Order: sequence, then structure tokens, then C-alpha cells
Amino acid sequence: MLNRLLAATVFVVSGAALASAHDAKLSDPQIAHIAYSAGQIDVTAAEQALKKSKNPDVIAFAKTMERDHKAVNEQALALVKKLNVTPEDNPVSQSLSTQASKELTTLGALDGAAFDKAYVENEVAYHKAVNGALKDTLIPSAHNAELKSLLETGLTLFQEHQMHAEHLASQVK
Repeated sequence: MLNRLLAATVFVVSGAALASAHDAKLSDPQIAHIAYSAGQIDVTAAEQALKKSKNPDVIAFAKTMERDHKAVNEQALALVKKLNVTPEDNPVSQSLSTQASKELTTLGALDGAAFDKAYVENEVAYHKAVNGALKDTLIPSAHNAELKSLLETGLTLFQEHQMHAEHLASQVK
């Protein structure tokens, strides 16, 4: 029950932070910062899971999250460098980072199966929120074609992550 509440809380808070992006007029540098921040949050969560979990399926999933999100973030950094753009911090990326820090603390207090279940449920909720923001707000708001293309590529990959997380959540007890 606590794990479901935690995942629901993260989903609502992340969703609220990302939904506020919908109301704001976002520039490409702000969108780049939000996307990078969201990816880095998942890298950090995966690193925590790799340290805490003993479940081979959770470990394999966390390795995938770490690898894929690092790769997309490296592509994003290369793109902003190529375009000579500096990602711009903003209230949406700040809110995401604040909430992620709280969630890492909450997850850090858990061990064993309780950690695995909470981590995977959080990944489901987080990917739903991020994918929704990408599809409904960040991609439509992006002006630069290369940034838009990178976000679209990320969305396709992150939708696969969401399905993987949902499948794993049905197996982790």
C-alpha cells in the first residue's frame, strides 16, 4: 500500500511539475534543460537501484535505464553544443529535481523486495509523466527541428521503458 502511495505521489508531483510546462511558454533552451534534467533523474534513480537491489530483473532494468538515459543526455549535450545553446534552468526543471531528491530519499529508506517494488512502480509513474509531457508539451513547443527530432526519438525509447517497467511491476512482488 505504501509503495502504491509513493508511486502515485511521484506521478502526481512529477505530473504537476511537467503539467506546469504546458501552461508556460517554453524556449528551446528551457525545453533542453527540462529534458536533460528528466533524463538525469532517471540515471540517478537507476544508480540507486544498482546499489540497493539484489533482484536480477530489477538490476537488468536499472542498467537499461542508466545506459539509455545517459546516451540520450549525451546526444542532447552534443546538440546544444553544436547549436551553441546553453540549456536554461527553469521552474519546471527545478521542481522535477526537488521532487526527485525527495523520492530518492524515500526509496533509500527501503530495502529488499520493498525497495524493488517501490523503485519499479516509481519508474512506471515517472515514465508516464515524462512521456506525457514530451508528447503533449515539449515536442509541440520545440522550435528547433533537431531538438524536436531528438525529443521524438527519446519519446519512442521512453515509451518502451514505460512498457518494460509496467511488465516488470507486474512481476515484482
